[in-house]
Amino acid sequence: MKYAYFPGCSEHSSGKEYDLSSRALCRALDVELVEIPDWSCCGSTPGHSTSHLLGVALAARNLAIIEGMGLDCTTPCAACYQRLAMANVEMQTNPELCEKVNWATGKPYHGGIRVKSMLEVICELDPALIAAKTVRSLRNLKVAVYYGCLMVRPKEIQVDDPENPMLMDDLLQVVGARTVNWNSKTECCGASLAISNEDVVLKLTQKIFADAAQAGADCIAAACPLCHFNLDMRQKKVNQVFGTDYRLPVLYFTQLVGLAVGLKPSALGFNTHFVDTKQVLKLVG
Repeated sequence: MKYAYFPGCSEHSSGKEYDLSSRALCRALDVELVEIPDWSCCGSTPGHSTSHLLGVALAARNLAIIEGMGLDCTTPCAACYQRLAMANVEMQTNPELCEKVNWATGKPYHGGIRVKSMLEVICELDPALIAAKTVRSLRNLKVAVYYGCLMVRPKEIQVDDPENPMLMDDLLQVVGARTVNWNSKTECCGASLAISNEDVVLKLTQKIFADAAQAGADCIAAACPLCHFNLDMRQKKVNQVFGTDYRLPVLYFTQLVGLAVGLKPSALGFNTHFVDTKQVLKLVG
């Protein structure tokens, strides 16, 4: 299996653990990733909130390059996935917009590829294959699986049920983890509002931590670098503001599955989180 790989901007900075663990896990599971040459920013939320044409064009430029590679595309970042997948839909269903975008980018694209999130790529593998490669069971680990909002809406590109997604739960259960029932798996963390209105983000993330702790989780599993950043880096600030004492490691699902199939924690970026991940490693053994 081979995909064109769109790392996105955050995977080169605040989300580098996601990039590192995605590449390592794919190698371990015989999924080949080919980084897209001369890829550029997808625009993320600021792009399409500024101009619809700009938002689609930034993503479509990359889709045109990928089409030339003759491959389908995958990306770990939930925001990149949403922008690339949504542009792919609009380029196929809106001929007038497609013509404007192709004129703007100078790279004609009419919708010839498929865009998948990294979560879909891993979950489409045979569970028996992943189970066979598992050398370290996560059976002692209780995980609150957090999907956030970008991968489950809008309807045209959702990867799973928007109310009760289970893809990541099912995957982590294959490697032995116990996923908890909780109320916040698709709640918004506030995303980039942290830049302009941190108070809102602190309230939203505090609720997520409270739900995860009440459910008895040992850690939170995420599939979005911005969600991860808000939940990992801002956990200390939440404790200061609300007088709480949350110490919930926040890990990418690729790190947890990577650990299960025998990859070293250092190769998965366990040592660069804000919240100490040693308790997770101790529980896994």
